[in-house]
Amino acid sequence: MNSYNPIQALLLFLLIAGILYVLLRPTKGWFWIIKNNFKSNEKVIIEDILKQLYHFENSGNKIDTKTLVQVLKFSNHHIIEVLKKMTINDLIYFESDVLKLTEAGRDYALRIVRVHRLWERYLADKTGFSKEEWHDRAEMMEHRLSHDETNMLAARLGNPKFDPHGDPIPTHTGKMAEVSGMELPLLPVNAIGRITHIEDEPEIIYKQILAENIHIGSIIRVIENNATRITFQSEGEEFRLAPIVAANLTVALLEEKVVLEENIARLSSLKEDETAKIIGISRESRGESRRRLLDLGFVKGATIKIDLMNPLGEPNAYLIKGTSIALRHDQAAKILIKKE
Repeated sequence: MNSYNPIQALLLFLLIAGILYVLLRPTKGWFWIIKNNFKSNEKVIIEDILKQLYHFENSGNKIDTKTLVQVLKFSNHHIIEVLKKMTINDLIYFESDVLKLTEAGRDYALRIVRVHRLWERYLADKTGFSKEEWHDRAEMMEHRLSHDETNMLAARLGNPKFDPHGDPIPTHTGKMAEVSGMELPLLPVNAIGRITHIEDEPEIIYKQILAENIHIGSIIRVIENNATRITFQSEGEEFRLAPIVAANLTVALLEEKVVLEENIARLSSLKEDETAKIIGISRESRGESRRRLLDLGFVKGATIKIDLMNPLGEPNAYLIKGTSIALRHDQAAKILIKKE
């Protein structure tokens, strides 16, 4: 028969107490960390659901639970549980099997959309991040900024009306500017217009547009429009898109008197034996990047030519105002020239 050992009992007590302290320690114990993480994840799920419903409703489409589960990156169980709570809290309701936003839900969704689009504008204007990164980074920040922080960000940016893709940014009261124009496939041949909006979802189509190096703010002329492809000319280049891709471009028609000059092109198209004058910088170049180009002398009326061709393709060196400046292809594509 084992005798009672007070030292072993004390050690066992201390071990159990230590485990309980690690598990239940206020705010920093594992129990509280897991609980807070669940609450945090629940908030993210709620806000992602609200944003998805907002986009579906705004585009005139309907969405049911099955479709919602497919588009969100959370487990089915978590989404269903959150939907129940959102219904109880009067953020959403069901009309037959279709999910819809209540007035409170739409107001909440607009706050999330506001943060996302302001943050994309911040990334475009104030940082060096590429546009391929804007959406994902904004997705993270849209769940973190408070109402006051969002208003401060808007004020710092000058309360912009549109994000870098041309999407309207809701004001703090939920009002939004209108996007002018129509989807590119609706334009007839020979129509002239300006790209006012580039839809960044779905991601697979947006990446195709990025790969084509199509710029918001560019003036285009439609030269072919049929069921298989849409071809248009812009800034000295010709672009061919499938209709499903072209539908992500919104174009505002311009008056007939607007004429596209044949010799207006992008600096990236300049050949070694050509000379040109700069006529401007594309709206695609923003913030610090735009100011840097202007500081380097890429101003309207300046004469420019290639100083040195890179045998590996890029960057090439351009001679402007007696100075040789190296630019990558994507930088040169944002500078508009008129060849002499």
